[in-house]
Order: sequence, then structure tokens, then C-alpha cells
Amino acid sequence: GSMTVIMTLLGTLLTSLVIAREHERGTLEALYATPLTRGQILIGKTLPYFLLAMVSMAVCVLTALLLFQLPLRGSFLTLGLVSAVFLVPALGQGLLISVTMRTQMAAAQLGLMTGYLPAMMLSGFLFDIRSMPPWLQVITLAIPARYMNVSLQTVFLAGDLWAVLVPNMLFMLAVGALFFGLTWRRLHKRLD
Repeated sequence: GSMTVIMTLLGTLLTSLVIAREHERGTLEALYATPLTRGQILIGKTLPYFLLAMVSMAVCVLTALLLFQLPLRGSFLTLGLVSAVFLVPALGQGLLISVTMRTQMAAAQLGLMTGYLPAMMLSGFLFDIRSMPPWLQVITLAIPARYMNVSLQTVFLAGDLWAVLVPNMLFMLAVGALFFGLTWRRLHKRLD
């Protein structure tokens, strides 16, 4: 669970600041003046945080294995794949926030409220989802961190059970595609 929260912080919170920072510094116009396409801008703004989150995940896994002696019944490859897939909605959400907010403060606050808090409170990390009120259990179905937690538990404790992992990864990819699609539409290479 803590791995999911760390990846959410790196994926959503830090990424939510990238375009908002350009707005605040007044450098967005210079970015738009470049011959880069929207896709290239999104990849360029996302890739460093993807790599940072993957390195952080590797450190978390090594800590879990070496320090806490947690068993890893699945493969490192599967763990890396699940982590990379989880970063799709996390980074997409961060970028959507970043193209929507004009200041880093507003972007950080929205990132904390819509990314970090749900990952912490509604993913099954702190509170068992089965003990939540039914209406709240329904809301947790829309939280990608919930599916990441289940996937991590599966890989660590049960192994590479693709019957569990594939539906979770498909959901995370679908949410990520939604976030990136909305970001794509919202990011215009023109001045507002």
C-alpha cells in the first residue's frame, strides 16, 4: 500500500505542477512557439516523472525484500509491468490537473485532494474496503490505487496470477487513457 501512495505522490502530485509551472513563469508561450506537437510535449513533461517513479518503486521493492523480508512470489518483470501500468492513470491525472490549473499552488492542492487522499484513504491501504459503507465502496471502484494495491498484494503474496492482474491493469489503462485523452483535448498549442 505504501508503494502505491509513493507512486501516486510522484506520479500525480509532481506531474500536476509541470504545465502550471510554465503558466506561472510565463514560459508557456515559448513552449508553444516550438515545433513540438502536443504528443511530444506530453511525453516530454511525463517521462522524467515516469522514470523517477519507477526508480522509487525499485527502491521500495528492495526495501520490502531486504529490510522487511517480504516474500515476492511473482516476478520482478510482472511487478515492473504493474507499476508502469499504474503510472498511466497517475501521470495522466497529474497532467490533466496541470493543464487545468494556472498556479502551482492550486495544482498541488487539487493533486493532493484528487490523487493522494483517495490513494491513502479509499484504496484499501489504511482502511479495509469491506468495512466501508456501501456507498463509499462504490466510489472506491473508480480509484486506480485500489487496483494497484490488489495487484501488488497478488504479485508479492500469491505470484503472477494473471486472472487477477489483467482486469486490474485493463481498468488502470482505461482510466489513464481517459485522463490523457482529456489532457490532449485541453492542451492547445495556442495562447488562451
